[in-house]
Amino acid sequence: MPLKSDANRWGVGARTLHWVMALLIIGAGIVGLYMSDLPNSPQKIRIYALHKSVGLTVLALLLLRVTWSLADRRPREVPMPLWQAMAARVVHLLLYALMLLLPLSGWLYNSASGYPLQWFGLFNLPSLTGGADPALRAVAHELHEYGFWLLVIALVAHAGAALKHHIVDRDDTLVRMLPLLRRRAAAPTSVAPAAAAPASAIVPPAAAPADPVKENPAP
Repeated sequence: MPLKSDANRWGVGARTLHWVMALLIIGAGIVGLYMSDLPNSPQKIRIYALHKSVGLTVLALLLLRVTWSLADRRPREVPMPLWQAMAARVVHLLLYALMLLLPLSGWLYNSASGYPLQWFGLFNLPSLTGGADPALRAVAHELHEYGFWLLVIALVAHAGAALKHHIVDRDDTLVRMLPLLRRRAAAPTSVAPAAAAPASAIVPPAAAPADPVKENPAP
């Protein structure tokens, strides 16, 4: 499979970034919902650290994905009504904005809380604030929480539209991003002509020769 996209399908690079980011975002969301109700404990600290590290990974992959898209081409658009094309564009832009907002708001929340931020325990990242800031911490928390639920809505709309194109419209929208699916076969445009009839059924039989006796009766 080619690394870059062609006119019909996304390349390996774009598809890998798409699905890795999707899995990380879903995983981070599940962990985020789970850890919010945990009592304070060393386990909760470890889960929070994992959630933060995954969020930072999504941020790094988003920057890589944007950079990759500048050097890659887009497959040609699947024919669809104008309103669907516009809705798809709006949802895609919203997804990109939220994938940027959530990690940054989480980073800001962590900084305003006065906590150090590490990436999988390998290195520290700088603080976005000069120290603890309760007011900024509250704003960052609201952005992170509401941004998450808006991202859930956008992801459901994105996935639902892809399934609708695949199951109802039966086009190649989802096939271009899933390597295991085959492209849709083109529907026949006309009914095959009937088999040619034998010559005996088309050519009329030759007229029987005239009877000379009947044609020239005796005087």
